[in-house]
Formats: sequence, C-alpha cells, structure tokens
Amino acid sequence: MQGFVLGFNMNISVNNIKETNCRCDVLILPITEGDSDLYKNLGASIRKLIKKIFSKEFSGKQNEVLIIPAPSDIRAGRILLIGLGKKAEASAERIRQAGGKAAAYLRDMGMKNAALSTAVISSLKLSPADFAEGALLGLYTFKKYQTKNNDKKLRSLIVLSHSRELKKNIDRIKAITSAVYFSKDLINTPSNDMTPAHLAKAALSLKNKRISVKVFGRRDAERLGMNVYLSVTKGSHEQPKFIVLEYKGAKSKPLALIGKSITFDSGGISLKPSDGMEKMKYDMAGGAAVLGVLKAASELKLPVNLVGILPATENLPGGSATKPGDIAKAITGKTVEIINTDAEGRLILADAIGYAIKHFKPKAIIDIATLTGACSVALGNEAIAMMGNDRKLLDDIKKSAKNTYERVWEMPLFDEYKEYIKSDIADIKNTGGKNGSLVTAAYFLYEFAEKTPWVHLDIAGTAWVEKDKPYIPKGASGIGVRLIIDYLRSALR
Repeated sequence: MQGFVLGFNMNISVNNIKETNCRCDVLILPITEGDSDLYKNLGASIRKLIKKIFSKEFSGKQNEVLIIPAPSDIRAGRILLIGLGKKAEASAERIRQAGGKAAAYLRDMGMKNAALSTAVISSLKLSPADFAEGALLGLYTFKKYQTKNNDKKLRSLIVLSHSRELKKNIDRIKAITSAVYFSKDLINTPSNDMTPAHLAKAALSLKNKRISVKVFGRRDAERLGMNVYLSVTKGSHEQPKFIVLEYKGAKSKPLALIGKSITFDSGGISLKPSDGMEKMKYDMAGGAAVLGVLKAASELKLPVNLVGILPATENLPGGSATKPGDIAKAITGKTVEIINTDAEGRLILADAIGYAIKHFKPKAIIDIATLTGACSVALGNEAIAMMGNDRKLLDDIKKSAKNTYERVWEMPLFDEYKEYIKSDIADIKNTGGKNGSLVTAAYFLYEFAEKTPWVHLDIAGTAWVEKDKPYIPKGASGIGVRLIIDYLRSALR
C-alpha cells in the first residue's frame, strides 16, 4: 500500500470579487425554491435568463441542478443553478447537500474551476462554509486500484466573500475533511493491503510533536493480560497489533477514543454467509474514525488530551481459532464465555476499555464500532445507535449529531439486560442471542466500562453506503470523524 494521506484535489479559496467580474468556468448561484428574483442585483441579463428558465426547466427544489451558458456581460463561462429547497426549511445540512451535489455535477461535466455566490446562503443566516464542506466531501473518490484512471477533477472553488471568519471556517473544514478522506481511504482499502500491520503503519504516519504512537504485538498483549482480545486473533496468520496513540494538547485527564479494528471479519468458526462478505473489510471503520479524529485534532491544534486505542486483528477460522464455548480472561480479570465467535467486536473492545481505564484513567470513554447487524435491522442505514452511562456525555453527542447530521439514536441499557449475557460457567458470555442483541452487545461493554463515563456508538448501519448520497459517495462513509470533532470543539466553548 503506497501512502496513507491522499488528500483532496480541489483547492478552496475566499476572495472578495464581484460575481460578474470573476473569471471561471462556472459561477454557482444557489436558489431557494420558487424564488426567481434573487439575483436581480447582478444585472438585467442574468435576471432575464433566470426568469426565462424558471418553473419549466428549474424551480429551486432541493439539490436540483441546471447549467446554462452565461450572458456575455459576465466573465464566467457558464452559470450553475443549484436548488436549496424551500426557504422556510433551509438548514446547514441542506446547504451541505447542495454543495456535494453541485461539485460532483460540475466535476462530471468536466468543469475545472468554479466560483460560489454567497449572498443567498448568507441571507438565510447560514454559512457558505457548509456548502464548501459538502463540495469537498462529495468529490471523494477511491480509484487507486484502477489501472485506467481518467478521473475528472474540479480543481478549484472560489468562495466570493470578504469575510475573514468564513476563511477561518473553511480552513477548519479543510482539516476535518482531509481527516474524513484519510479514514475513508483506510476503510476502502481491501484487507490484503489493510492488515493489522498496515493499520499500525497508518497510525504511525500520524506521529508528530503532538501525537505519540505505540504498537503492541502478541507477546505484549499476553503480558498485559488481554486474553479476550487475543482470543479473536488466533485463527489468523496476520499478527495482531494493539495500537495506542496519545494526542497531548492540554494537561487535563484524557478522553479515550476506542475504535473497533477488525481488518477483515469472516465471523471466525461461527462463519458468516458468503453473500456480502467482501464488504467485511469495513469492520475496522471505528478504528479508522479514531485515527481521523486524532489527525484532525492535531491539525486544528485542539487544546484537549486524547488517547486513541485500536485493537487490530483479523477474525478468521482455522485450526488454532477460538471455538464457541471457549473461555478467556480479560485484562480486568473478568472471564468471558465465547458463545459466538462472530460476536468478536465486543471482545476486542472489552480489553481496550479495560486497558484505557487501567493505564490512563480517562475522564470519559467513547467507543465507536461496526458492532452488530441488529443495528441495521433497528435503524436501517440512517442513524448511529448510541448507548452509555453518562447523561451529559450522551446529550452533548446528540447536539453534535444534530450539527453534523451524523445522526444518533439513543437506545436503553436496562439493568434487566445483564441477565441476557449471564453465563453458567464464566462471569459473562459474549452474546445473549438474537433478542435484544443490539443493546446486549452494548451492555457487555458497559460491564467493562463500569463507573467510567462512557458512550458506545454502533456504526454498523452507517459506516458503508450502497449508493451515492449528495455528499457521501458509495462505499465507506467515514462517519464518526466529523461527529467527534464537533463534540470536542463544542466541549471547549
């Protein structure tokens, strides 16, 4: 695998140029539904042109696009009209969607440089930075394994504004979007090139003055007593890597971020069906999100302390693989009866949570994982299932979910669920069966978090998208990076 930070190709700048004087391939004019008279200040020719095509060819519905030749009295070659939907329903998310739709459309049309009129977005009391964020996210592609790559590129977007605050916001969005790209590249990479060792190299690529990285091997994990984690590693010839990163931006207790990092999940002895198994390379999406958060935090120089933990391994069948019914002891001393080897994510996370508490005494823990198929059954592909033991932490993440549209839905952790995972021969078992499997998986982790403030984010239904969305192309979604960065920034305010 060559390199880890591929980045994006489009440059975004903020420039105080009048729309009619900006020389570019295309001038982007956002329009709210039914409002054909928004750009009368740009001159009679543009006003007449928009009036002519309105209703029959374009009406401003959400994400509706129309490209038309520009009149001769402006310097842009074409005009792109992009719909924002009804004015009363305008939101940051709708602006992001419009940005993603417009950028991908212009790229596919072969446009090289564009300019964005910000007047209408600003009049809605929304930020053009959201449009820029959507544009950057929507232009993501993963073409590294295609030998004939004639990928079209939209190379620049000029945001027409004099605002210094907007420039700062766009610079912040660039850093966050770059981190999302980084995470998505890791997730989309096939498992023959994204082994635990390769994931460790990706983590080491982030090492700098603020980020330190340690990579523990099998013997280290044995010495530390992480036998529940090691039980998952036994069927694979690839060596496990328990990856620990520290970002030191403050002197306070750290927040621990723990990401499930199964680089390929066959289910082990409890083998998954073959249909769709090729997507199981995405089972390290939680770990990739944690790496993305640390990358963005470092670039933004956030004044926080973070610990990132990635318990990386493959989960494969084999002569030495863990068998259903086996028992393993966790770093905490708790014994676990392994009923189903395809319920492996909670096993590796349990030892990671125990390690974090024992060695870092964090102020809180957030784990993020493609943990259960039941998450998709319950919530489809639209929301992250969230559970936890700390009301403030849960509520703060809900606020950030609303800000980023990486939506969460809180599920209960009733005490009765403890009975579901009670073992007859060990302290606990790793699955209680199909009934309540989404929440019992989280309750298993709760048993290891105990009194430490903790939130679990199950991204099994949202980490991979099967068809293009306005600013999330098909494949890895990179979900979690923007959510957690927004939470960190909100906590600093």
